[in-house]
Amino acid sequence: MTSSVRLHVAGLTATTVLWLTAGLSMLQPLATDLYLPTLPGIAAYFETTVATVQWTLSIFVAAFGAWQLVAGPVSDRYGRYPVVVGGAFVYCGASVLALAAPTIGVLIAARVLQAVGACSCLVGARGFVRDLYAPTEGARMLAAAATIMSFAPLIGPVLGAYVYVAFGWRSAFALLAGFSLLLATAAALRLKETNQHRNPHALRLAPMLRAYAEVARSPAFRAYTLSAAATYAGLFAFISGSSFVLIRVLGVSTTAYGFSFSTMVAGYLVGTLVCRRFVVQHGLQRTVYAGASLQAAAGVTMALLAIAGVHVPAAIVVPMFFYGIAHGMIQPPAQSGAVAPFPKTAGAAAALMGFTMMLIASLVGFWIGASYNGTVYPLTLTICATSLASMLIAATLVRRHGDVAQHG
Repeated sequence: MTSSVRLHVAGLTATTVLWLTAGLSMLQPLATDLYLPTLPGIAAYFETTVATVQWTLSIFVAAFGAWQLVAGPVSDRYGRYPVVVGGAFVYCGASVLALAAPTIGVLIAARVLQAVGACSCLVGARGFVRDLYAPTEGARMLAAAATIMSFAPLIGPVLGAYVYVAFGWRSAFALLAGFSLLLATAAALRLKETNQHRNPHALRLAPMLRAYAEVARSPAFRAYTLSAAATYAGLFAFISGSSFVLIRVLGVSTTAYGFSFSTMVAGYLVGTLVCRRFVVQHGLQRTVYAGASLQAAAGVTMALLAIAGVHVPAAIVVPMFFYGIAHGMIQPPAQSGAVAPFPKTAGAAAALMGFTMMLIASLVGFWIGASYNGTVYPLTLTICATSLASMLIAATLVRRHGDVAQHG
């Protein structure tokens, strides 16, 4: 069945799928990027340490990853629609709780609930893209959605910086609450159910474990999942550590930091545009390899500049622009390739992939918080290490096991 027939059967249009996928994908990066400029201010407001404030990021990612193991089977059992709509409303409520948080502990708890909502939306979105499209078409759709989605984190840090200066750190969560409410309403009214193979046993423990074991045994799944995890780990190192390094160590202003972060996101936007053409001409494997090669060059350059004593904002921001391009090239084909072999358990496959990505990212986030020492070295060397891992995975596992064309 072609994608156009699947769309017709589901009562959807490609435009609706594109914009809903983009909007649902925005919830996770907005939950981090919009309030990044406020992190030093939150630490000062609650009179707490850098490591404690880093928990608001790391616990979000850890909860996001863990919840995918639940959201995936739920979407396979009950469908994508209730998972997406319910997740968007939970995200909205959690944003309101964060807005009113009287202590850092309540803020951290609100971030856990926010992660549950964002995770449910993303798993549902990946699931309905897999329901509707073959692997290469799915990668193109994800890349197109990522192009639109990237405007949110592109503008988010700048907007977050300005509203923080004007209204304080709580204003970031007010914006998140408003946006998620609009998105939840749109999803409830426009999205249709796409899961035509609902599995009545998906939530039973033994079948669930068997489904995850089947997914994990796939060499293609492991190759693409590790590729996605490696590139996201370096990105999350930048997300979790850049505000402290650029603002406290290198002395940029809060608003200038917003623009610095947006430079990386601009690179990601360029990468998704490149991916949309490159993946059609060269396929998933070569696209991932090309992106990983660029990523390794960016990471090594950043580390060499740091070791050479070039401790200026541009020595981090410029390499991250190219890292962002590479990330935009790697993620769409990696996400599509990881779930391609599993048409009947796409939710479980997307969940296990996301869990792996977020588990590794949360560990990197904990490391960035614990290793912060008032210098650029922990951040730059960590990003270099993840970029080299990305290159190694692309050159070995993806090259050997990444052919999933037969799973259309």
